[in-house]
Order: sequence, then C-alpha cells, then structure tokens
Amino acid sequence: MKTPIKDYLSEIVESVRPDESGEVADYIPTLAQANPDRLALAMTTVSGRTYTAGDTDTEFTIQSMSKPFAYAAAITEHGTDKIDSIVGTEPSGEAFNELSLEQGTHRPKNPMINVGALAINQFVCQPGANWKTRTKHMVELLSTLAGRKLRVDYDAYECEMDTAHRNMSIAHMLAAYGFIETTPHDAVRGYTAQCSVLVNTRDVAMMTAVLANGGVNPVTNQTVLGRSVVRRVLSVMAIAGMYDEAGEWFTDVGIPAKSGVAGGLLGALPGQAGLAAFSPRLNDHGNSVRSIAIFRKLSEDLGLHLMDADAIGSRALRGTRVSNGRSIIEIQGPVNFTAAEIVLNRLATSTPSESEVVFDVSRVGIVNPVGRTLILEAMRRLSHEGKEILFYDPEGVLPNPDMGEGLLPVILQDAP
Repeated sequence: MKTPIKDYLSEIVESVRPDESGEVADYIPTLAQANPDRLALAMTTVSGRTYTAGDTDTEFTIQSMSKPFAYAAAITEHGTDKIDSIVGTEPSGEAFNELSLEQGTHRPKNPMINVGALAINQFVCQPGANWKTRTKHMVELLSTLAGRKLRVDYDAYECEMDTAHRNMSIAHMLAAYGFIETTPHDAVRGYTAQCSVLVNTRDVAMMTAVLANGGVNPVTNQTVLGRSVVRRVLSVMAIAGMYDEAGEWFTDVGIPAKSGVAGGLLGALPGQAGLAAFSPRLNDHGNSVRSIAIFRKLSEDLGLHLMDADAIGSRALRGTRVSNGRSIIEIQGPVNFTAAEIVLNRLATSTPSESEVVFDVSRVGIVNPVGRTLILEAMRRLSHEGKEILFYDPEGVLPNPDMGEGLLPVILQDAP
C-alpha cells in the first residue's frame, strides 16, 4: 500500500501555492536574489520516517532557525545558570533586530532575537573561543542533528557581513554591558557564519525531530542533546520563536517554532514529529507567509496544537480479573503519571484479595520515568501487605523492575 501521508503533504503545499503575498528579504543581497516561488514541506517522525512535498532538496541558509540549536549548545557547554546570566527567557514583543534588553541588568530578553543570539554565540563551545572555532562547533552540531555533513555558504556569509551594520551596533552595545567576551566584530562574525549554514527542508525536519524526540536523533539513535536542554529550548521557542508574532502564533497554531528570514520555518511536536517548511516571501514580522499557512493547516487538520491534547493514559487500566487464584492487573498504552495514577487508584480503592498479584504490561508501549516509579511503588506496597508480586513483560518495556529494598517480582515467561 502507498502511504497517504505524502499525498496529504502535497495537497497542503498546493493549497498554499497561489498565495504570492509578502516579499523576500531585500536587506541581504543573497536573499533578495532568492526564487520567491520555491515551496517545500517535510515531516520527520520520532520513529525516523521522513515525508516530503515540493522543493525539499533546494538549499537555503538556515538563518535564525539556528538560534534554538545555538541556545542548546550553550546550555550543554556551560549549564543553565551561566546561560541564564547571559540571556533571559521572556518574549520581547519587539522586532527580531531591536535592541531588546531588560531594564537594570541590560540582559537580552531571550535567545531567539538577534541581540540574544549574538550573546549566545559567544558560548556555544569553550570560553574565549574565536569565531572560527565556534563556527566549526556549530556546523558539527547541526550536521549531527541533520544526519549529514553541512557547510557554511561563505559567499552568503561575506555578503551578510558587508551589510551587518545593525548587528554590529548591537554587538557594540552588548560589549559595553559586558556580554561579549571577545570583540564585537568577532561576535558578529560567529553569529553570521552560524546563520549561513546551508540546509534543505529535509535537513531541518530531521534536526527538529531530534527536539521532538527528546534530544535523540530518530534515525541514528544518537543522543545529541539532553532532555532537560530540549525542554528548555522548546519552551523558549513556544514563547519567543516567532518574534513579535509569537503570541498570535502559539494561540492559533500551538506548535513551538522558529523562523528564518530565508523563508524557512521549523516546528517540533514533542513525542511526535519535526516539521519544516520553506517559502522565501516574508510578512511584516519577518516570517514566511506560505510556511505559516502550511503550519496553520497542519495544526488544524492533524490536531497538533499543544493545548488540544488527547487524554493520554485515560484507558491505561485494561481490566482486572482473577485467574487460577491470581489477581491479574492488565495495563495498556503509554504509562505516564496520568496512566499510573489510574492504576494506583484502582488498587487503592479495590485492593486484590488474592495472595498473588500479577502486573501484566504486555500491552504497554512505553513507560516514562514517573510512570515507572509509581508502578514499582504500587508493587512494593502490595508486597509489604503480604502479596506475592508477579510480573509479565514480554517486550521489556519496564526493564529491571526493582521495587526497592531488595524486592524483585517473580518474572513470568508465559501470559497469565
């Protein structure tokens, strides 16, 4: 059977193609020369499958879509406390190229605007590294995220440096406030090179899928970023990734996202997929008109708004029964806090009377850390009440079921 997903993505692309509103970024000569009719969409699931439509092999510079990954690199290298002293996490409410600083501290308001990204680029690797070293580190990170070797478009880089007067002035202000450790010129070089990495829509979808997959590349299974780092990056993307359009974006679309002035737009659905769109024409906020339309339709059609969540775990308890003198607790689906709470509540309100209690997790797909802790604690408490605990887990979704205090359940090899 041919999967309908690719056809669906193609339909979305064609539905927005007639919209020719907006203008390409004309303040950067290389972007002003872009073909405004290019249009692409890619989706990479957390299982590692990529679906595409349109001009997905067309390369363009990553621009500000690099900012979430630079922020992740800085936190990984220096820790949250240090990076919090450099840049805030509040939306600016201003254009991406404004000098948006906190009163008193003069700290950039967030890492998704230029002033914050210029400060963050100083910290993407070891302290005091020059712009070439920082660029090498960023290219290596972005390549690992994308699953292929990427490179800087130095023609675009030189072109942008020739017109980087505003960023240069911002860097001088940051230096005056003590947020630049090298020189303003070095800071702008590093940031501009970071933004000049060439990608295509497939690359961006894969990079974003790493964020959606908790920091793990879904194809290589390599852990690229820590889960806590990813959580922080996605949170800042949600509140500030779309500049002074961020509030409207998250209210209407509800996907943590980041745009770039070349026309790219990335979005991460935690636990589901990474999304990427490309179309060079921009609106007044500097965001791609047709890419926004694509994401809006995806959100509406597929129910991707984060605040439109399904009741995951509400049917976690498949049932309880007695067989051969044993009480069987059948758990199903993903086990998170909500799912585990349902199981615990049943056990608390209707404690099994049989001396042997079997926990059957053969229909469970995944158990998160909180779900694991609560299920094992339920088993431990029943053990303390004199029950013999048996465990059926043929797929190993809950490995090493140590209940604590040296207590281990009896592992069943056959279905109860």
